[in-house]
Amino acid sequence: MLNSWIVIGGIAFLVALGSFLIRPRDIPWAARLDRPRWLFFEPAIPLIWTVIFACGAWSAVLVWQAEPGSLRTWALMGLYLLVEVVTVAYIPATLRLRSLSVGTVLGALGMLLGILLAFLVWRISQPAALLLLPYLLWSPIGTYTTRRMIDLNPGES
Repeated sequence: MLNSWIVIGGIAFLVALGSFLIRPRDIPWAARLDRPRWLFFEPAIPLIWTVIFACGAWSAVLVWQAEPGSLRTWALMGLYLLVEVVTVAYIPATLRLRSLSVGTVLGALGMLLGILLAFLVWRISQPAALLLLPYLLWSPIGTYTTRRMIDLNPGES
């Protein structure tokens, strides 16, 4: 039988690959968008999300280990998966639809789902809930940034 961290980490990695579902023809649209002047850290964003997804996967492992195979744990694994899918869908959906509003909605939805997940996880494992803090701190920043980009690019909402 495979260790839970291998299965959870593998699934998280496979879902994260969904961010590559962008079409090369969509990239010029995103590249020409005006960004807030304070977005100097944009080159670090892929690394930031890598750390966030690793923390989320480890959080899921801790929850699984606390109550392996229970119905509640399976439901939480589904919620972890949903949070990651919504988060990963942000870039491809925003680019494909050429809509910053779509990105803002997906960012806000991910943030709300992340808050719900952290609240539910706290009852099972406080360390697992704390591992969700990077997501809970960064997700509003990304959502706010996308919302500000609507103001800077009014025709692209």
